Amino acid sequence: MDFKVETMAEYAARGETPEVLFWIGCAASFDERAQKVTRAVAKILHASGVRFAVLGTEESCTGDPAKRAGNEFLFQMQAMSNIQVLNGYGVTKVVTACPHCYNTLKNEYRELGGNYELVHHSELIQQLLDQGRLKVEGGHFAGKKITFHDPCYLGRGNNIYEAPRSVIHKLDAALFEMKRSREKGFCCGAGGAQIFKEPEKGNKDVNVERTEEALGLSPDIIAVGCPFCMIMMTDGVKSFNKESQVQVMDVAELIARAADL
Repeated sequence: MDFKVETMAEYAARGETPEVLFWIGCAASFDERAQKVTRAVAKILHASGVRFAVLGTEESCTGDPAKRAGNEFLFQMQAMSNIQVLNGYGVTKVVTACPHCYNTLKNEYRELGGNYELVHHSELIQQLLDQGRLKVEGGHFAGKKITFHDPCYLGRGNNIYEAPRSVIHKLDAALFEMKRSREKGFCCGAGGAQIFKEPEKGNKDVNVERTEEALGLSPDIIAVGCPFCMIMMTDGVKSFNKESQVQVMDVAELIARAADL
């Protein structure tokens, strides 16, 4: 990237406050594939003139995996540590590309003293496009067939269905819906801390089942809005040896490419 992403500490040292805090999350910090989504979001924010900052080394896991796995004590320890940092900087608005972080920060930090306005990156991108702060060029995805996989914590968890679809509609592509979409969406298999354990006995892995449904539409691109969904759907495509024909891309990557960022 040809620009510097500043931290909340750097803003605070100047006595300034950014427009929004960009919460990266564990997957988007450490997973090589998800890091590309982080860069795409940062490029979009920068190109749109959004004054944003990250916590950098002060950011820690939200505690979502610990809570889903049943370790409430560890979750509260992680949450309280994050709340202390966020409140210390006076953070009010947070954007994140991870629905798990979104859900935890928005809905589960409140009872521990953390009250923040959460925005999923697809919502912010939609707002920037609608306001004219971000413009996409036509042609990059002309004639491409895209299907969108609803992340559980974004869709059923927080009732956000239209923002990612609205963003995809800005492209020169055709959006095709899977039979199980929106309120009837089907999990990628990673939620509830399942991504960190071996699958239980059954006929088929959840991500293979979901990928099979997506591939049934013969898409060029499977669009996602969650780093865990990215991992699971990518593995699913590989299991069918279709990685040379079908791409798995985050909505931010689609827009960043369409905007020549």
